[in-house]
Amino acid sequence: MMRQYELVERVKRYNPATDEALLNRAYVYAMRAHGTQKRASGDPFFAHPLEVAAILTDLRLDDATIVAAVLHDTVEDTAATLDEIRAIFSPEIGALVDGLTKLKRLDLVSKRAAQGENFRKLLLAVAADVRVLLVKLADRLHNMRTLHHMRVDKRERIAEETLDIYAPLAGRMGMQELREELEDLALRNLKPEIYATIAQRLSDLTAKSERLVESIEQDLTARLAAQGITAAVTGRQKRPYSISAKMERKSVAFEQLSDIFGFRVIVESLADCYGALGVVHTTWPMVPGRYKDYISTPKQNDYRSIHTTVIGPKSQRVELQIRTAAMDEIAEYGIAAHALYKEGAARDDAGGVHPRLATESGAYQWLRRTIELLAEGDSPEEFLEHTKLELFQDQVFCFTPKGRLIALPRGATPIDFAYAVHTDVGNSAVGAKINGRMAPLLHELVNGDEVEIARADGQSPPAAWESLVVTGKARAAIRRATRSAVRRQYAGLGRQILDRAFERAAKSFSEDKLRGALPRLARLSTEDVFAAVGRGEMFSGDVVRAVYPDHKDERRTAPSPLQQPVAGGAGRLSLSKDQTMRLTFPEGPSEAGRPDAIPIRGLDTDLPVSFAPNGGAVPGDRIVGILTSGIGVTIYPIQSAALAAFDNEPDRWLDVRWDVEAGASERFPARLALQSINEPGVLASIAQVIADHDGNIDNLSMKRKTQDFTEIVIDLAVWDLKHLNAIVAELRGKRTVARVDRVNG
Repeated sequence: MMRQYELVERVKRYNPATDEALLNRAYVYAMRAHGTQKRASGDPFFAHPLEVAAILTDLRLDDATIVAAVLHDTVEDTAATLDEIRAIFSPEIGALVDGLTKLKRLDLVSKRAAQGENFRKLLLAVAADVRVLLVKLADRLHNMRTLHHMRVDKRERIAEETLDIYAPLAGRMGMQELREELEDLALRNLKPEIYATIAQRLSDLTAKSERLVESIEQDLTARLAAQGITAAVTGRQKRPYSISAKMERKSVAFEQLSDIFGFRVIVESLADCYGALGVVHTTWPMVPGRYKDYISTPKQNDYRSIHTTVIGPKSQRVELQIRTAAMDEIAEYGIAAHALYKEGAARDDAGGVHPRLATESGAYQWLRRTIELLAEGDSPEEFLEHTKLELFQDQVFCFTPKGRLIALPRGATPIDFAYAVHTDVGNSAVGAKINGRMAPLLHELVNGDEVEIARADGQSPPAAWESLVVTGKARAAIRRATRSAVRRQYAGLGRQILDRAFERAAKSFSEDKLRGALPRLARLSTEDVFAAVGRGEMFSGDVVRAVYPDHKDERRTAPSPLQQPVAGGAGRLSLSKDQTMRLTFPEGPSEAGRPDAIPIRGLDTDLPVSFAPNGGAVPGDRIVGILTSGIGVTIYPIQSAALAAFDNEPDRWLDVRWDVEAGASERFPARLALQSINEPGVLASIAQVIADHDGNIDNLSMKRKTQDFTEIVIDLAVWDLKHLNAIVAELRGKRTVARVDRVNG
């Protein structure tokens, strides 16, 4: 374990003016806080934050970041508090530690949701101070280096999370060396046999090719020197993860890879980069399609370099990266590189690094834009999904007609391009021209494409686009637009329902009057009220009474689930023991003149009443009755697609409503459609969820859609909508359930 004086010495090597007292105070505080805690390896827990701090000293970071690294686990794993850390150290260090502390109590339905919420908290802290990310990446690197001490299941979960999130995030921040080590460590833990095989092959190949690599280094250095270009040429082999990924991506064997070795050419100036490229291309033939100029068009993480591949000595394919020393520092260390700190504020008088990163950093700007876009209104799971989409970075570069450069992931379409330009452009897109010619919106873009988006006013994106785009920004925007469109539809329906309700109550209706009743309805806007009524979350009569508190609803009450006022009497729907519902009309004088009565001709006897055949309805749903001659009344939830068949027959619609008493013992029918992973025990786990929530399965059917997935349709009986939603929420949290939808026939 690193000693106290060793930590101070590591920092003093690059910052002689470091605050030794601050470092010593942090060391002693963390050591006492962690006390006798042990890691899975049996080592003292305190060794871990010290190793994290050591990694950050290699990046030459400021005192506050080093101290935050030493303290980063104290709040999460000891009795220490943030208030104590702010008081003993500083508010700045307290904020860094807070950003690195996981949320301890999460009332969420799944581990994935908890992971998403913690990741959202981390990224929001990073947006405020990027040093949080540097500590987190160093923390993950040391955890990966010691991962072999963990249980196999936990080891695999952490390695997968590293490949999904932290390695790509390091790459997006330009920290290539750290990314490659994270990827290799993840491969070693997820696929140890593949890692060992590739590592052995690389070792054997290195021994055989050592002289060839040396000869290419010497030959290229001499040729560049002959043209007056001073250069440092170094050869390096690819890492196991990179080779494994390429073998899998191209379906080739190790022996078929011809570019395992690469060479880095570090020159003194920008002009020398292009001069060196000229020497290389006039000496050896270039491989077509393998030239990329990231100096004229840098990557979003500020990476700048020239890439080319040539057929070198002994017909060996050779990859070359040509760049200056400053470009190389950014390529290796990304946002942690000294060159990214503001000039003048980058180093203090003693040469130490100032904590504030340069706003010119493209990587940091991308990160903040991404967080701002993705943090708006998404669930934790969606946030995690969209962020993963944004992190993977194999890019194509396209242009607007005015020459603006747009960087997109490989596989992007004009829809992704439109949303990258602006959300409004994406939402209103109806077509595209690529290089002057009309093309489908699903056309895959390639480097150099000029894309022009055709737009239409009032257009909204189809929900199906969400599954077709590849960028997180586009997917999040489409999902929000779809939700807004659905909300507008519900609000329109709710407005119509309220117009009719106020008309029946013989009361005038206006949005101004409704706005005054918002506090009584616990809604923030009239639009919220309309949408709630349209979705069936709020009864129209409650809105009338909220606007006119003195209004009394004269409908008759009865101990029955459904009630319907009709001409000739107060009709009501009653539920018998055999679950058959009937609409009855008691004898008495006609009340057709009542404001809320609906005239229905020829009703003078009992009518049979049933639920919609596909999906039923449950208390809490907004419902309507459809009258069918010779059959009776069928009850549908208002969102049922089947109601579209009756749009042109308004005389058949009955405005029925629930009137279920608290503690009623009746269950009601609902239907769920699930898509589950095809593996043993899935059906049992689904049935157990329903049983645990006191639901009753009436019928069940299964259909194998593919080798991996099965579709399951379940008819069940529940107490009400809240009961049904609780079952759906837990089913959606199951790892083996890919999708759950309620069926409303």
